[in-house]
Amino acid sequence: MAGGSYSIVEYFGGQDGYRCGYCKNESGNFSHGMWSHTMTVQDYQDLIDRGWRRSGKYVYKPIMNKTCCPQYTIRCHVLNFQPSKTHKKIMKKMTKFLSKGEMPDDDGQPMDSHCEESVPLRDSPNLQKSELEASISSEIPKDETETVGEIPESTRQEVVSPSPTKPTHSTPKPGMGADPSRPQCRKAKDVRKERRMQKEQMLQQEAGESSTSKPAFRVQSVPNQLKSLDDFVADTLHGDALHRLEVRLVPVNFDDPQFATSYEQSSKLYALYQMAIHGDSPFECGESEFRRFLCDSPLEAEVSSDAPDVGYGSFHQQYWLDGRIVAVGVIDILPSCVSSVYLYYHPDFAALSLGSYSALREISFTRQLHLQSSKLCFYYLGFYIHSCPKMRYKGQYHPSDLLCPETFTWMPIDCCLPLLDASAYARLNQDPKAVDAGTLKTLGQTLILHRRTMMPYSAYSRKQKGSSDEREVEQYAQLVGQICAQRILLYRA
Repeated sequence: MAGGSYSIVEYFGGQDGYRCGYCKNESGNFSHGMWSHTMTVQDYQDLIDRGWRRSGKYVYKPIMNKTCCPQYTIRCHVLNFQPSKTHKKIMKKMTKFLSKGEMPDDDGQPMDSHCEESVPLRDSPNLQKSELEASISSEIPKDETETVGEIPESTRQEVVSPSPTKPTHSTPKPGMGADPSRPQCRKAKDVRKERRMQKEQMLQQEAGESSTSKPAFRVQSVPNQLKSLDDFVADTLHGDALHRLEVRLVPVNFDDPQFATSYEQSSKLYALYQMAIHGDSPFECGESEFRRFLCDSPLEAEVSSDAPDVGYGSFHQQYWLDGRIVAVGVIDILPSCVSSVYLYYHPDFAALSLGSYSALREISFTRQLHLQSSKLCFYYLGFYIHSCPKMRYKGQYHPSDLLCPETFTWMPIDCCLPLLDASAYARLNQDPKAVDAGTLKTLGQTLILHRRTMMPYSAYSRKQKGSSDEREVEQYAQLVGQICAQRILLYRA
């Protein structure tokens, strides 16, 4: 076996305290970590639903009741998402720039990027690549796994389809102004009222039609919502605009022509962003760091009957403006969500609020994927850090949930905020009877990879008489949960 059917990890245990990128505490950040040599998308989906997150191939989980700035996994319900006034302003700002070339005077929103916490770099893992590629024997039956395949060439570029046809507005009749041949001036609120009435009429007509035949999918709408997120995205696609913005979805794979040919340009953009926005030195954001952080992914590309056309795996969503890359959103497409990994952009375009704009585009993209894969209906923004005011912007994408760090159940963010106002760390699920449904029940069923042989921990412990790693294996299995412990191969030297 080449390692594509099973996830293979090395567990490192709890780290010593290291520097926090949020409050700048030199030793207050604590996390558990493991090196992932290869990982299936379903295993990673289950891990992030237990508070884990990846940085390159390093997967870590903050020790929530110990770390200085607790980091709560946050997700947005994309089917019910409605853009706020701030979001609409950002979308209009981009549309105005594309159509007229007008750059806003402001410098964008503070912390306007998906800036994630840095994690401690690990030494080279013990499991060598030659061992990973060698065949692995098994002492237990092998489950059926997803088929691995290439991304179809025709689906690599994101195609944004306009939302249902917008209501047409009748041309005002000539009035009695200075020039009788031109329409009379009207107040903005009157125009908005007319548009709202036309929108409501259209919705009523659609409701009448749906009584006879219901469509397979309909995004919930708010009666007074003039324009949806998809409408705003469609506004940026006008062919007569001064600037052309194209969004390309490229798989993170050096064998892919689009990824390979754009790699150097993308790497230089990352360095430019890190130095200008985050103050990194050239050494800290060189090509090797770019590759480790944003190109080395443990996720195996997978396609299946219930997957979207682009399949599952790690991707770069490149924003091409007039033929050059100005921003890149790094994302993972998983069975239930699109997970945002990072965003970097050209500093000259910071005034366009590209961090927030790209998040809105990724929400819209997730909605498109849902049309092809019904389970895929969430957008994960990484970690929400309430104790760091600059990072609270992630809670502005409604409706959103936070993951309870004790029960691993999702709780509406509005119910969590009072608890987090009172304490940086909190059990978000206030039901005293609620427990972790995925808690470890049987340590002996934890899968182990030892000397190229896969076996349950019960068999491994019998072979390793006098072994002292039971406590460490139990800690790992408890953190990943019973289901992942029985699917993921834990490497033991």
